[in-house]
Amino acid sequence: MSGIIKVFLLLAALICISKAQLRESKQSCLCRSVRDSIMKNSRQRDIQIYPATMFCNKVEIVVTTSNGRRYCLNPDKKAVQDLVLDMM
Repeated sequence: MSGIIKVFLLLAALICISKAQLRESKQSCLCRSVRDSIMKNSRQRDIQIYPATMFCNKVEIVVTTSNGRRYCLNPDKKAVQDLVLDMM
């Protein structure tokens, strides 16, 4: 094999690997949708805060209620930020 063909094969492999990593990173976030406030008449059993990582580029706040339901909150909303501050 000539040197030019080897270089092109190496570049093609690198492009395929980088595209696969980008596609996987988009699917690693826990929250598909978020709510702007906490559910009324629900008692929170647990609130977990996941910082942004290389796999998910946003902060995620996951609330678990006393009956086991889980939902995500929008970390950009003032009410959610106040709730997190109160919990800390």
